[in-house]
Amino acid sequence: MKLKSVIMEPMNVREAKSKFIESWGKMASEWGINRSMAQVHALLLISPEALTADQVMEELDIARGNANMNIRALMDWGLVHKQLRPGERKEYFFAEKDMWTVVRQIIINRKKRELDPMLRVLDEVAGVEENCPESEHFCQVVRDIRKFSHKA
Repeated sequence: MKLKSVIMEPMNVREAKSKFIESWGKMASEWGINRSMAQVHALLLISPEALTADQVMEELDIARGNANMNIRALMDWGLVHKQLRPGERKEYFFAEKDMWTVVRQIIINRKKRELDPMLRVLDEVAGVEENCPESEHFCQVVRDIRKFSHKA
């Protein structure tokens, strides 16, 4: 199978960055990740140098609280790191650039947020007595889900 090459009009780097940030935010929101958080991540990901929260605010045209909250969340996820510079009071932030690490961190955090609460419920309901066909079926389904989820 041969892929057709598409000739695109040249795009300046500013337009390309803007398109990338917007697309990264849209993609992440499809995964259940806050769009603003993803856009902050995208900006830091494509920035060659660490940025201050003020630079993030200015570049993305977002409020200070929004920038700070999303930077902190990205740090909690292990996707963004803080950099202190000697003689400066400002904090600088940079994104993890290793995409394997990025994907791994996203999976770990989504598991914590989405799968782990369900696993706790499965542990709670696993003690149902198997004394009728309905309870036997229920317990079998719970066991199967638990077995599968512990492999995930």
